[in-house]
Amino acid sequence: MSTMQPIEKTYDSSRGAVSYWVYKNASPDAKWMFLLHGLSADHTLFDLQIPFFASRYNVIVWDAPAHALSRPYREFSYANCAEDLKMILQNEGINKVIFIGQSMGGYIIQAFLLRYPQLAEAFVAIDSCPFGKQYYSKSDLFWLRQVGWMSLLYPHQYYVETIAKSVGVTKRAQDNMRKALSFYAHRELCELMGKGYLCFVQENQDLNIHCPVFILVGEYDKTGKVLSYSKAWHDATGFPLEIIPSAAHNSNNDNPDVVNAAIDDFLNTLHEEKTK
Repeated sequence: MSTMQPIEKTYDSSRGAVSYWVYKNASPDAKWMFLLHGLSADHTLFDLQIPFFASRYNVIVWDAPAHALSRPYREFSYANCAEDLKMILQNEGINKVIFIGQSMGGYIIQAFLLRYPQLAEAFVAIDSCPFGKQYYSKSDLFWLRQVGWMSLLYPHQYYVETIAKSVGVTKRAQDNMRKALSFYAHRELCELMGKGYLCFVQENQDLNIHCPVFILVGEYDKTGKVLSYSKAWHDATGFPLEIIPSAAHNSNNDNPDVVNAAIDDFLNTLHEEKTK
């Protein structure tokens, strides 16, 4: 857990209030970094990244719309999340940002890049999937549409445990997921999961990303086909890919030291290339 004290803020969109936290660096030249968590998680997913990066960057985390403290929220979509994200950046006076998105966080970032590519300095995808119709079969898309009603078939506690154990190989990662899931009664959780996957099917489109991209994925990520999608993304684009050892879907929680160091090396390389 971070011992730094963030400034807690709220953006009041027409669809609902969105909670976010700002860790402001003392340096006037510090770059901005926005970390976006995955589906059904919350901002605490990045508790092991914030102390590492906030000493050098201005850091923002949020509870994504329809998640945790950013509830209730109407008309959830990645396009609407991207609009709320844009307004938060505008309210904070940010005109360039490093995006780090875990799982669904990467979908929101890609929806954002479709609309506001000029605001992104870099994009780090952690256990996420690419936008692009070529990556997904008809069967893939069919089963993603079924998540909402299928999840209702499971008893609540069994479903919570299934999710927690699937996203992490460490107790730390599993406990973090259990805590995030405690916000939801069963029907709300199932509706959220259903919307998250359905919105991906509906909003996925081809995207050319012009900022630097770095792909990270846990070696034991068995959430759907994220590991194979990440490899296909790398093969199709040439974006650098790093497989995180001893980690599953929430690899930044399972193996934070390796993830933090990998992101740091990537960002330092970008800085060195710009200063040459």
